[in-house]
Amino acid sequence: MTSPKNAAVTSDKLEENEPVKIILAEDDKDDQELFIEALDATKVSAEVTTVENGQELVNTLKDPAEPKPDIVFIDINMPIKGGKEALAEIKSDQELKDIPAVMLSTSNNPNDIEETFNKGANLYIQKPNSFTGFILILKKVFILHWTKALLNPVKNIFFVSEKNISHKD
Repeated sequence: MTSPKNAAVTSDKLEENEPVKIILAEDDKDDQELFIEALDATKVSAEVTTVENGQELVNTLKDPAEPKPDIVFIDINMPIKGGKEALAEIKSDQELKDIPAVMLSTSNNPNDIEETFNKGANLYIQKPNSFTGFILILKKVFILHWTKALLNPVKNIFFVSEKNISHKD
């Protein structure tokens, strides 16, 4: 669940807040590393737990011994249980449904975007082609979108890609 102390993240206050607790569901080790390195480069104070498929994600979220994350990033295409299936399970669970869920995919297929929006995702990020693009996108997520899109998804800012963000953001 998003805590009030992390909900209003601004660039001036990133260092002062408790670390943002993130679970990254991503089966590709290179993509896991890229995400963590890009996140580090944003200077967002964060603790990242990685899982390798949707079933591991759901199990981790349902484990009473594990602290609930502030946000989950979910790759769409994973083995065992894909991102869309994990998202549907998370959003249908009373204990988990309020955790902001950000979908990650190389695809910008309108059907994928529409389907994940309708299943309750808070944001859909097309994986960028560059490290710099990933940094820009994560800055936008944590600095600009945190209170807007993540807490109240809005269709016109739901899809984020390297092509639709400004390098001035």
